Amino acid sequence: MWWLFAVLSSIFAALTSILAKVGIKNVDSNLATAIRTVVVVLMAWVMVFVTNSQGGLNAIDRKSWIMLILSGLATGLSWLCYYKALQLGEASKVVPIDKLSVVITLILAFVFLHEKFTMKSAIGCILITIGTLVMVL
Repeated sequence: MWWLFAVLSSIFAALTSILAKVGIKNVDSNLATAIRTVVVVLMAWVMVFVTNSQGGLNAIDRKSWIMLILSGLATGLSWLCYYKALQLGEASKVVPIDKLSVVITLILAFVFLHEKFTMKSAIGCILITIGTLVMVL
């Protein structure tokens, strides 16, 4: 089932890029990011209450809180940079560079999470990087 959500995520991410590019035409990128963030926060909390997950707040340990907060900070920085890049550049060039996060994630997962980095992973990373360069140059 994870693959279905991953595919849906990629579709929504693509829509995000196109809608954002149109939406930030005459809007400061930081303001646009703040508006997007409010919508995401509201939607996330609605899902928490719809799925009755709010009781899990008490069960979150200190390490998880720290990691989730750091993840949130990384997300915020990513969104701020992404919206500024979209405002300044073409979506068809900004998005492929943003997707280099796949390569960076694989490397970080290998280094910090000790996940397998196979020959297939290495070839995939090389191809993604080459593909990104071809699209951007």
